[in-house]
Amino acid sequence: MCRWIAYSGTPIYLNEAVFEPEHSLIVQSLSAKSSETTTNGDGFGIGWYNDREFPGVFKDVRPAWNDGNLLALSQQIKASLFLAHIRAATVGSVQRSNCHPFSHENWLFVHNGAIEGYERMRRDLMFAIAPELFNFVEGTTDSEIMFYLALTFGMAGDVASGIARMAGFVEMLGEQNGIEHPLQMSLGISDGKNLYAVRYSSARESRSLFHSKDVEALQDVTPEADRVSSKTCAIVSEPLTGLVDAWQEVPESSFLTIARGKVHLEEFVPRRP
Repeated sequence: MCRWIAYSGTPIYLNEAVFEPEHSLIVQSLSAKSSETTTNGDGFGIGWYNDREFPGVFKDVRPAWNDGNLLALSQQIKASLFLAHIRAATVGSVQRSNCHPFSHENWLFVHNGAIEGYERMRRDLMFAIAPELFNFVEGTTDSEIMFYLALTFGMAGDVASGIARMAGFVEMLGEQNGIEHPLQMSLGISDGKNLYAVRYSSARESRSLFHSKDVEALQDVTPEADRVSSKTCAIVSEPLTGLVDAWQEVPESSFLTIARGKVHLEEFVPRRP
């Protein structure tokens, strides 16, 4: 499955999180430790926020470890809020429009997981997307459909509610199609101000997800650890450093809000729309 990171806090160059840590996203693209697939080489993407209301996004289908443009850009882009993703394709071919993060207006969205039985439910899932959003769908993945369904169900007004209604809708369709455990997801989301994350699966056996407990977790992320403030936090599929005690595993069925370095955790329960 895919791997991703989300960062909020002291501005750093993107390569400091994507390339430099002991167990960076680039290392995970070749040898993930907590993933069903060790290699995640079906494309990558980074999305970041600076002074504009909408994010910058760079995506490609090359393996992340073999793209010189990714390294060159990440050494020049400095941001206080960004998401990065490496893909192991489950649904949808290897093409740029299927790479994460997905973006719309001020939103960024990354996903690790899958909708079981997606081919059987795809038509109903797509037709549930709001008409004003439907033409923004570019790719063929279940992940992108989840993103636009969440926006359809009100994520822009209430992130937790929009995601809960999206998950409830997927599970309702799964039930109608005889699929026992239709949803597997760890999500990273940003509106340009805060980070949000979800760890949930219908089978209650979700993919791994962690958040940094304090700045010690990030001391190997940047060569100048003393400039990383207490308002800095990262959410990751796998810890970026060997400081295991500095990373907190996100509990099953959880919704996280990260604002100014503070992590607020609440139970995540899908809602049938």
